[in-house]
This record gives sequence, C-alpha cells and structure tokens, in this order.
Amino acid sequence: MTIIKTAGQSGPEPSGSQGNLPIRRPAAKSKTEGETIEEVKLERKGRSSLLSQSENNADKNSDQAVRPDSLNEYIGQSRLKKMLNMSICAAKSRGEALDHVLFYGPPGLGKTTLARVLANEMNARIHMTSGPALERPRDIIGLVHQLEEGDVLFIDEIHRLSRVAEELLYPAIEDFVIDLTTGKGHATRTMRLPLPRFTLIGATTKAGMLSNALRDRFGFVCRLEFYELEELKKIVARTASILNVSMDDAAVEAIASRARGTPRIANRLVRLVRDFGQYQGAAVIDGAISGAALESYQVDKFGLDATDRKLLTILIDHYDGGPVGLETLAATLGEDSETLEDVYEPFLIQKGFIQRTQRGRVATPMAYEHLSKPMTAARRSLVEAAEATRQLDIFQIKSETAAANPATTAGEGSS
Repeated sequence: MTIIKTAGQSGPEPSGSQGNLPIRRPAAKSKTEGETIEEVKLERKGRSSLLSQSENNADKNSDQAVRPDSLNEYIGQSRLKKMLNMSICAAKSRGEALDHVLFYGPPGLGKTTLARVLANEMNARIHMTSGPALERPRDIIGLVHQLEEGDVLFIDEIHRLSRVAEELLYPAIEDFVIDLTTGKGHATRTMRLPLPRFTLIGATTKAGMLSNALRDRFGFVCRLEFYELEELKKIVARTASILNVSMDDAAVEAIASRARGTPRIANRLVRLVRDFGQYQGAAVIDGAISGAALESYQVDKFGLDATDRKLLTILIDHYDGGPVGLETLAATLGEDSETLEDVYEPFLIQKGFIQRTQRGRVATPMAYEHLSKPMTAARRSLVEAAEATRQLDIFQIKSETAAANPATTAGEGSS
C-alpha cells in the first residue's frame, strides 16, 4: 500500500505502525511463488506492444511528472469533471468527506490520476492499494485503522477483492465501523470499532464483475470514456511541454491520432518520438519526423500495430474475409482465444475493421481498404447482409425492451 501526502496538507507522515507494534515485512519471493493462478494468468495475458493499454514500468516513472494535480489541469472527461467539481465544493462547504466514488472503464484513461486529483482537491491524504493485495482480514483491518478524518482510500482493481475482504469493507463503507472477532468456540467475541469518515475510491476495468452489494454502496458510479482527438492533442502538447520537447502542430496531431483514444498511449508515443527526434538530431520535431518515428515503430495512421494488421491480413487472405470462429482465428494467429477477444478485438471492432457476428468474425470494407486488398462484389454483399442482420438484432432487442417496460417508453414519448 502507498500513502501519499497531497499538496496543501501539512503534518508528519504516518509511521505505518500502530502504537509500538513492530512492522512485519514479508519475505521476498520468486516471481510465481505464492501467486494465484488468476494473477499469473493476468500477468501473462496482454500484448507486448507499445500500444498496450496496460501500464508498464516506463509509464510509472514518466507519468509521475506529467500527471495533473487539479481538476483544472485534468484534460478531458468534461461531464464527469463538472459533476465531481460540484460534489467537491459542496462537501468542502459542509466540512465533510466526499461520498464514495467508483471509476470504471478501459485501462489507461486516467482512473488513478483522477483519484489523486480528488484527494488534492479535498486536501486529503490518499492511501493507495489494489484488490489482489487485500487477501486476508488483517490486511483490511490494518489498512482502515491507518485512516484519518477525511482521508481517501483508493483501491485499484477493486473487482479482484476477495469475498472475505469485501464483506469486511461493507460496514466500513456504509457505517464507518469495522467488526472484529476474537477468540474461538464459546469464547468468541465481536467488537465493533468506529472509524473516521473517509472516502473510498474504487477503480476497475470490469464493472460487471463487481457484486451488486458493493457497487450499490458507492455514491458516484462514473464511467470514463475514450478521449476525442482534440483532447488528445492537448494532452500530447502538455506532455511535450513538461518533457521540454519542441513539437509543431503536425507532430502533435500525428501522435494524438494514433493514441487509440487513450492518454497513457499518447504519453508513451510522445516519449518514443522524443527519443527518435533526439537520435536524428532534430531541434524541433515536425510532422515528418513524427511520422517517420511512428512508422519505424510500425504504428500506422489509424493506430494499428503489426499484430493488428497481421490479424486483419489472416482474416482476409486465409478465410476470404470470414466469417471465421474465434478459436480458429486465434490458432492461426498464434494467440490464445481469450487474449484475442479481450486485447486485440475491442479496438478493431470499435474502429469498424471487424464485425462480430453469430457465425464468427468478418472483415469490413474498411479493413480491405486500409490493407489495399481487393474486395469482390460477392464479399461486399455478404458484409452488407451481416450488417443488416446486426441492425435487425439491435432493433429486436429495443422492441423487446420497450414491450417489457411500456411505462418507461410512454414516459419517454410524452417528454
């Protein structure tokens, strides 16, 4: 767990010990020793690419310098910032802690950064930990007893909390108390200890894996959206300024357009382009240098890397554009199906290069055009038929929803 004293807060740092109790430090262990199967699987799954949305060590070292400290410095998520700003102002005027907040959305959109910003805005300390780190009851108990009035407790990957830890958190979140059990058998006793009022901020990439009981205890449930091009251009320009890199507008736009709507990827590309420019001896990075740098890293104008293009090429050349099953496509690509579905497919589907149908994956006309592949009339008719079927399925779902909720539909029609 990490405890950070935010800007504007005075006073000594907490010692991390309770009274005179010694601090017990866990013994060092090997990479896989003591890890659960899920942890090892999650660590190995993912793309080994500069376009990965997962945070690597270079991101951690660099992001400390470029992360904003206030809502005014935070770029993007305008609707969310407006709502949070109102809640912060109201809580500070009452002299109370901010209500509990849950951030969810794809990786790299700024959930951890936003948690730090909220702590700064509330002039509070932030205690940072993650769901997998809270395995045993003593982990939760030791954590909440370090909290002081108004502190922020940030739990990343909160969907990976164990059931025991989650049950212990319920009274702490709702009533600001924690239940302790001592003794065994007939000597069992339960004590309820009060806690200072604090703010829990949870972050997850998989909101559907949270239990309803935990999700309902958050006052704010906020989804972070992918960033627009103009927002990413501001982020790239700000990062370049902090890193003392001179870039013209063309270079900024070239990086922003390849960032997949994700600030983490944008900041990573800025560092790579900076290195390329310094190697070339350029005083100012222009559009040509930026384009050459990204081309050398095999990132095209749509933000696709070599693996993305290989997937599309296999789908078109080996299977005539599809439809092809997920397992077959994964075996041909040399990846497991879960990695293909969770890591590679979402962006390709979002940008319209692939359609996911009941019969399998289908390459769209946009994929053919991007790879400069000829598309036959028969193939185009098949793709159009698949799109028509998908639109029909969406219409049927909406019709069934409207039939199941006639009162809601009538209310929307009258408004």
